[in-house]
Amino acid sequence: MDASDRFQAATLQAMVPAEQTRPSQFALLKQRRFAPVFWVQFLGAGNDNVFKFAFTVLVTYQLQVAWLPPAQAGLVIGALFILPFVLFSATSGQLADKLPKERLIRAVKTLEVAIMALAAWGFLRQNVPLLLGCVFLMGLQSTLFGPVKFAYLPQHLSERELTGGNGMVEMGTFVAILLGNVAGGLLIAVPQVGPAWVAGVCLLLALAGRAMAQAVPVSPATDPGLRINWNPFTETWRNLALAHGNVVVFRSLLGISWMWFFGAVFLSQFPNFARQVLHGNEQVASLLLVVFSVGIGVGALLCETLSKRHVEIGLVPVGAIGMTVFSVDLYFASRGLPAAPLMGAATFLAQPAHGRVLADLALLSLSAGIYSVPMYALIQMRSPATHRARVIAANNILNALFMIISSLGVGMLLGAGLSIEQVFGVLGLLNAAVALYIFLLVPEYLLRFVAWVLTRCIYRFTVRGEQHLPTQGAAVLVCNHVSYVDAVVLMAASPRPIRFIMDSRIFATPVLGRLFKLAKAIPIAPEREDPAAYAAAFEQARRVLDDGDLLCIFPEGALTRDGQLGEFKAGVMKLLKTNPVPVVPIALHNLWGSFFSRVEKGSAMVRPFRRGLFSRVGLTVAPALPPGAVTPAVLREQVAAMLG
Repeated sequence: MDASDRFQAATLQAMVPAEQTRPSQFALLKQRRFAPVFWVQFLGAGNDNVFKFAFTVLVTYQLQVAWLPPAQAGLVIGALFILPFVLFSATSGQLADKLPKERLIRAVKTLEVAIMALAAWGFLRQNVPLLLGCVFLMGLQSTLFGPVKFAYLPQHLSERELTGGNGMVEMGTFVAILLGNVAGGLLIAVPQVGPAWVAGVCLLLALAGRAMAQAVPVSPATDPGLRINWNPFTETWRNLALAHGNVVVFRSLLGISWMWFFGAVFLSQFPNFARQVLHGNEQVASLLLVVFSVGIGVGALLCETLSKRHVEIGLVPVGAIGMTVFSVDLYFASRGLPAAPLMGAATFLAQPAHGRVLADLALLSLSAGIYSVPMYALIQMRSPATHRARVIAANNILNALFMIISSLGVGMLLGAGLSIEQVFGVLGLLNAAVALYIFLLVPEYLLRFVAWVLTRCIYRFTVRGEQHLPTQGAAVLVCNHVSYVDAVVLMAASPRPIRFIMDSRIFATPVLGRLFKLAKAIPIAPEREDPAAYAAAFEQARRVLDDGDLLCIFPEGALTRDGQLGEFKAGVMKLLKTNPVPVVPIALHNLWGSFFSRVEKGSAMVRPFRRGLFSRVGLTVAPALPPGAVTPAVLREQVAAMLG
């Protein structure tokens, strides 16, 4: 454990609320380890959008600039803001790993104050070239802040707070974007003094952000010896290669970038969609933006409740399904709407047909929030602390590239003659294909989805002692064996992947056998029946522990036939001889008699809903035992005590 890891452990022990209290994610807003960074992000995102939207309105409606036609103004401003993410994300990731995060945050917010002072002069003088330069500089400032913001959270939040913290940040970001756009449009429209008001508000927001940055707590550098590579092109390639080293993390980066691709299509087309398809004016376009932003914020906040305060990537397929279903339904809801004079928001809302359009938009954006937050949390949790910020920087690079590709792709589809609502339908179908591709490449998403459905929608699942599940390092989990879905239930309880040693005969079970193969479960046969398979299973198990991962053994060796706890075999002792790691006893409750368990004088999986839906099942975790204190008898005694 290096210095940064020791600091993190000490910080979390001192600052995380007691396990019994479990306050909601909103309680983080009262704590110094989270609140200052949240408000720095909120004020920064709001300031970006006040400035960008006010400038866009200025050059679209109020100034006549021959070399910047109104139709191109929004595109140019958006491209200038995104460009630094492509060019400098790699450098910003290095800085966030090398420097103490509180110092870097304060430096970035000081830079924002300077940029906004320059932009204020540009608004007062209505100097368009200067304001375009400030757009690029604000993009640079956001580029520098992105990696440090997301790398900061896992340094100060526990695994059980990470989903809620990311949800709060995502919600705050989209609310700030919404408020910033509304405020920018209203301020710049004030006759005679609009530019001066925008200048003042932007400068005040920057100063408020800098003041909040002063309260950010100490956050030591995770790789202070890092040598900065100032070449953005070679470092960008190196960051992408670094992220690619962990397959699950890299596929998650692609998944998040796809979400930005998806969202960028809708955000860019709201004005045209409102006018050409819905026959609404600017108020209707703003209403669509409000519904979309609120939907993402609500979805982000729901993640903590749906995941029971774990990093639950099983929610990602839930979000992906919603994104596809409601995008496709938006196509059906909006096609063929009768032509009408442009209407305001009140008239638009009064027509029943438009309710389905708004509901689809709200639900697809809510699904996007559910889709993205667990991915962000997974990347933060599974990226090594020493180069976590550089992995997040790689994500920012991919996000920018995907948004650029989305603009080009939508332009091509519209140029090919597709209507806007048809583009939304095509996007929904494409989302299904992309999501399925990612989930097949990384089966863990589908496995966690199955576990989430089983433990949230079929059973009423409770976990006691979950704080004893190791959040890092190798360990052996030992558990009683009651049903064919014991492994799935254990997956749902653990924030980390678990590799299972399982009876090879289970792999012949339809559906479940395929599921366990996807989970990379290790098949084992009795030594007297198949010595080679027995030896191979233990060799694979040792590699799992050598890699620092979790391994689960069912020491009874087979499913219970009468619901009683059987004798524990000595396989765990064989592993501990070569890999002396902690051993965690676990007890599964109330699965005996369910559809997936055997019954007396009967077989498993022969009568669906034997106990009905939502029957109670549970899992109890005991504190880890040191390897020297472990014997089969001790482990059985511990599990029996929890079952009793």
